[in-house]
Amino acid sequence: MNPMDMMQFVSRISIFKQQHPKFGAFLSSIANSGVKEGDILEVKYISNEGGERVANIKLTNDDIETLNLLKNMRKSQ
Repeated sequence: MNPMDMMQFVSRISIFKQQHPKFGAFLSSIANSGVKEGDILEVKYISNEGGERVANIKLTNDDIETLNLLKNMRKSQ
């Protein structure tokens, strides 16, 4: 990733955190709850028109490492 894209990404993440403070807390609570390989994370999208889409992933050790990285990044800010 080029440095300008990274700077823009960091800026957008900051804005996202300000606008959706509960989402970071949600991810932290998941990471703190003893997440283990094989657990399932599900995301649901609902459009204004009422359409819905759902996706889920079975967590791997790499996913858990990423959640922990996000948790640690949140603590350092």
